[in-house]
Amino acid sequence: MYQYDAIDKDLLADRSAEFRIQTERRLAGELTEDQFKPLRLRNGLYLQLHAYMLRVAIPYGSLNPTQLRKLAFIARTYDKGYGHFTTRTNLQFHWIKLADAPDIMDHLASVDMHAIQTSGNCVRNVTADPYAGATAEEIDDPRVWAEAIRQWSTVHPEFNWLPRKFKIAITAAPKDRTAAKVHDIGLVLKRARDGALGFEVMVGGGLGRLPHIGPTIREFLPANRLFSYLEAILRVYNRYGRRDNIHKARIKILVASLGREEFARQVEAEWEKIGENVDFPDTELARIRGAFAPKSFETFRNRSEVFEDAKAANPAFARFARNNLKAHKVPGYGIVEISLKAIGQTPGDASAEQMEVVADLAERYGQGDIRVTHEQNLVLPHVRLDDLPTVWAALDAAGLATPNINLVSDIIACPGLDYCALANARAIPVAQNIAEKFRDQDRAELVGELKIKISGCINACGHHHIGHIGILGVDKKGEEFYQLTLGGSGAEDAGVGSMLGPALPYDRVADAVDTVVDVYLRERQDGERFLDTVRRTGVAPFKEAVYADAT
Repeated sequence: MYQYDAIDKDLLADRSAEFRIQTERRLAGELTEDQFKPLRLRNGLYLQLHAYMLRVAIPYGSLNPTQLRKLAFIARTYDKGYGHFTTRTNLQFHWIKLADAPDIMDHLASVDMHAIQTSGNCVRNVTADPYAGATAEEIDDPRVWAEAIRQWSTVHPEFNWLPRKFKIAITAAPKDRTAAKVHDIGLVLKRARDGALGFEVMVGGGLGRLPHIGPTIREFLPANRLFSYLEAILRVYNRYGRRDNIHKARIKILVASLGREEFARQVEAEWEKIGENVDFPDTELARIRGAFAPKSFETFRNRSEVFEDAKAANPAFARFARNNLKAHKVPGYGIVEISLKAIGQTPGDASAEQMEVVADLAERYGQGDIRVTHEQNLVLPHVRLDDLPTVWAALDAAGLATPNINLVSDIIACPGLDYCALANARAIPVAQNIAEKFRDQDRAELVGELKIKISGCINACGHHHIGHIGILGVDKKGEEFYQLTLGGSGAEDAGVGSMLGPALPYDRVADAVDTVVDVYLRERQDGERFLDTVRRTGVAPFKEAVYADAT
């Protein structure tokens, strides 16, 4: 894991000290809320329905045990004992007092963490594959490039006041675990036939009011030219992006209005003018790469007798291994996904005690490595199979062993109207009601992969457009209604879902999802996933069943 150097540490110390003065001035009445708002937002501090919310950056979703314990300490000391992991792999504290915010910033800085650029019209937290460094699928370690982008983009003087917020995702595997195609820039690491490393560059993806799948503007960009090309993209955006209409300010609108070919032409022309001088020096990239050098792994046989015996003896452990354990590149190891979606739980929430359990397990059994996924779960990427029964037992005792990764109850949900001032409807209880419908784990496994994503408003923080089942909360004359879409995906087969029909009232949503699943089980062929069936049949059979029940 990358260790912050003196430059990083000085920046965090200076930023914390500056924010403390700004906060003291606000509390003393020397700054109005309108004057303070842009200052607090540049430090990730939002004012929501009930309290301040602090969004902590977790760059490319990587944490060490010390950092996770510090987040647990903050949750216990300054919040209500928990934190909320988001679809940007950040962590939010929803019950912060303004007077405590400077102390929290100092605590974060003490473990090389911060909230810089978790808000504002700037380059936000970079998303990377949570299996980075652990999966045999990857071409290169995407964290190397994500860290370089973090350093390049942090308080970048030219790109710190863009027309709108800006999000980048990077992946290096055929299986996209980052939703790269719905980011402002999506980067896919590739190798040319001669072995040269490069990127496929997609620009103009995004969700919200007008969802777009990002088109590819360059099939292969030499890796050593990445930063000049990113600069060219952002310069074109900075020059022509809309600043007169917040709903049309994202780069997706610019790309769509110009067209992929014309936008790409302008980027290439700008890139040619920039030249190579702004690209990261090879020595600097080598330094960063050194921080992500391959872990030291023990040599094991392909088969772990301890692991196999535990599965044979304990059906609950076997189910966990079947759903939450993923293949590691080294024999004898596994990638363990920790679900934050227990039945009845708020998706993405973890208590201080749970964070500490995960930190302890990472330290003892996971080479000190923890990841956050954009699907609001945690990952221990390097666990020996021999140790997995012990790890599972500790997770189970902490309420963290729900065996539902990628299943119907592994639901993405934004905080919704329970917390957010922008929301039109609740998202959390909808997720809880649906999960309760599928409490039967045998039925959930029968259904198989099914990604439900819920947003409380059109801003789409819950990624509803790209859910296999997407659910959007809307307000109808003061009442909560929900629009359902089917057939979306945020993976390598990305697409926006199709509307099922008229919005349903709150108390009909979980039943509607249950009906949709029943139709899928009836219609699927040859082991099709839910997504495959919907894309083959269209929404018609699902619509007929749902609205027959709704009448």
